Amino acid sequence: MKIFVIGAGAWGTAIAMSAAGSAGQHSVKLWARDAAQAAQMQAERANTRYLKGGSFPASLEVVSGDVAPHVEDADMIVLGTPMAALREWLVRLSEVKVPVVWLCKGFEAVAAGAPEGAVGLMAHEVCRQVAPDLRSGVLSGPSFADEVARQQPTALVAASAHADVSELLVTAFHSEAMRVYANGDIVGVEVGGAVKNVLAIATGLCDGLQLGLNARAALITRGLAEMTRLGMALGARAETFMGLSGLGDLVLTATGDLSRNRKVGLLLAKGMTLEEAVRSLGHVAEGVYSARTVLARARLLGVEMPITETVVGLLNGELAVGDAVQTLMTRDPRGE
Repeated sequence: MKIFVIGAGAWGTAIAMSAAGSAGQHSVKLWARDAAQAAQMQAERANTRYLKGGSFPASLEVVSGDVAPHVEDADMIVLGTPMAALREWLVRLSEVKVPVVWLCKGFEAVAAGAPEGAVGLMAHEVCRQVAPDLRSGVLSGPSFADEVARQQPTALVAASAHADVSELLVTAFHSEAMRVYANGDIVGVEVGGAVKNVLAIATGLCDGLQLGLNARAALITRGLAEMTRLGMALGARAETFMGLSGLGDLVLTATGDLSRNRKVGLLLAKGMTLEEAVRSLGHVAEGVYSARTVLARARLLGVEMPITETVVGLLNGELAVGDAVQTLMTRDPRGE
């Protein structure tokens, strides 16, 4: 296959490396917005700016500039951009005939000046709004880019409303180092990918305050319940949240030392401001940007999400670190 990956951040690069390497030696082009960065990566055969290890396979080419010639030549286009850039790229690619899939996880932030009551959309909802004729999907699941780039064992889920797109994603990325499972529940997969980032901030806060492993287990378990409630209210299947994009991604992001969202919680627990914590990362932590939209969507549906609500209060400066924990622990008891 000829695969064109747009976005040379950590995850876009790692996926491009996986597809060009052990995943069947596909011909892969990785597009970088910055021409100088593209030239450096092509010369060094690595992305030293965003990835710690791994050299580029021979069949991976780094390009920049006009995307049109590469789009026309591709069998599949992969968007490795943050959620904030997804809408723009889907508009640009709305007439494309080959499958377009995305890697981002989150809910779209509500634009300034939006009508009252407007809520953030999931990626597939954005696509349905601006590019309804695209054959599209998402590649998601528990995965740190550094480990994928080093070809360490990983399992992902390919979700789409189009069965042929899910199967094509399996063909493109399934390999000895990466297992890819097809899933028709794109709503559940995207809810899991969005909400786990918010919950990881809470778990990082818990760990940073040294509240113990009992507290961490409670947060993860009750967080999974929140995620499932929201997903089912949006039309997802409950069993999706027991899989890779639900429980799997939540456990990884909430406990893994490579998790940027967890690190935000850890840094807040140390007394950093939100701005200082985000600046220190050097990467996007999607949970910071999607927490408010996740909560707004839940409130619109009448879904209780107390952990998410506490995280939003913390991010908004309405709760101090110690008060955030107290808020969760003093909720009225109820049946599980």
